Amino acid sequence: MIKILELFGGIGAPRKALINLGVDHKAIDYVEIDEKAVRAYNALYDNRYKATSVVGYDLKPDILVHGSPCQDFSRAGIRLGGSDEDKTRSSLMWETLRIIEHMGEWKPRYVVWENVKGVLDKDMIHSFNKYLVRMKELGYTNTFDVLNAMDFGIPQKRERVFVVSILGRKVFDFSKLEKKPMRNISEYLEKKGSDLYRIKTPSMLSKIGKNDSGSFAGRLTKIEDYTWTITTKQNRCPNSGIIDIGEGEYRMLTEKECWRLMGFDDEDYEAVLKAHPTRKGCTNGILYRLAGNSIVVNVLEAIFEVLIKEDFATEFINESNGQMQLIC
Repeated sequence: MIKILELFGGIGAPRKALINLGVDHKAIDYVEIDEKAVRAYNALYDNRYKATSVVGYDLKPDILVHGSPCQDFSRAGIRLGGSDEDKTRSSLMWETLRIIEHMGEWKPRYVVWENVKGVLDKDMIHSFNKYLVRMKELGYTNTFDVLNAMDFGIPQKRERVFVVSILGRKVFDFSKLEKKPMRNISEYLEKKGSDLYRIKTPSMLSKIGKNDSGSFAGRLTKIEDYTWTITTKQNRCPNSGIIDIGEGEYRMLTEKECWRLMGFDDEDYEAVLKAHPTRKGCTNGILYRLAGNSIVVNVLEAIFEVLIKEDFATEFINESNGQMQLIC
């Protein structure tokens, strides 16, 4: 059994990835300060967690995953930075290192950190490099790469930095990740639209077709083969893209579509919808935000599969029902 700890756990993408792989695991704990995310996580999994800060926390997992806040690294934000001297949301990444340091001999075998590409920019990379140095001082060997959800079957252009740190001298080989052909965007879009999602705001209508060049500022791009990064809001410019519904009209992505594009099932979405019901005549801002702040499940599946096959001396078999099972 693999023990996992999710810090800045959101809606539990790491746990969902292990479930999809059929891995025998135990979520020894989950830490998340956003009460709405905690309620969603409880609806999906345990129904027992409370909103908790990572500050002062202490536990002993096999795998630790932290998707620490990205707002102050993001190219779309005001870029306050995230050094350990700062008091920004992104500087909370250093709490993860404090937790590992205080675990003593029982350090996690693997630490996976996900964040935006902005951490590699010249004005932010000092924090990124310091993180790598600190992890090395704690006994880890670090490897990182920029992974795009499009390379793992999801029609979403979402590029994120993933750092895989292994306790000891072994190096994680990103080239072993199983890439998958991008699926057709039509598989993720709802068949029946609602007028609720039709774009009516003049400030958004004026941007349609004016900036499809790929730059983020002011972008309102028509979705053809894939969406842009699923963000925490869709009723704005820029967003993740818009859908042509004919006769010169467009709509934004629905909440369910955003969840699908993050690798979650419709059953997951419906469970969380019960915890966060949509008000009549409104879109559900909570469900948009929870999706946009998550990690793409499919990317984590690829990372975990390499770690588990190589480092836990295990193999996968297919049972008659098609479910992947882990054998030690």
